[in-house]
Amino acid sequence: MSDSIRTEEVSGVDAPPRARVETAAETFERKRDYLEGFLAQKPQVESAAEPGGALYEAVVDALKEIYDPEIPVNIYDLGLIYGVEVTDDGHAVVNMTLTTPHCPVAESMPAEVELRVGSVPGIAIADVNLVWDPPWDPAKMSDEARLELGML
Repeated sequence: MSDSIRTEEVSGVDAPPRARVETAAETFERKRDYLEGFLAQKPQVESAAEPGGALYEAVVDALKEIYDPEIPVNIYDLGLIYGVEVTDDGHAVVNMTLTTPHCPVAESMPAEVELRVGSVPGIAIADVNLVWDPPWDPAKMSDEARLELGML
């Protein structure tokens, strides 16, 4: 195998292009265009029924006003609320559990939740589903509830 080097004669080489540096006025103009485009964007309107929306948060606030009679913590922070769904037409569905199936408020607590959620302005129908799976355990409590109960 033979390695050979080829050479070629040229009469001249073009100079490489030089880097273009913007002037301060060009840089400012480009930034101003970006800022105008950013400011022209309209905020995305979130549904009031989505988490963070006014209606959804009003339902959560109503749930935070209901306290377990044996534990001085609201049922939301206690982790008894497994899910909240709110539609734009005002239908709220709350999935909840109790600390045990033998809880003394097993009959009255779901009715109180339904009554409180149904009284939120904008809620037309409130449904409460009492579920036992997964079972409640103290790990479902919020940090605020643990702090209140001296568990932190």
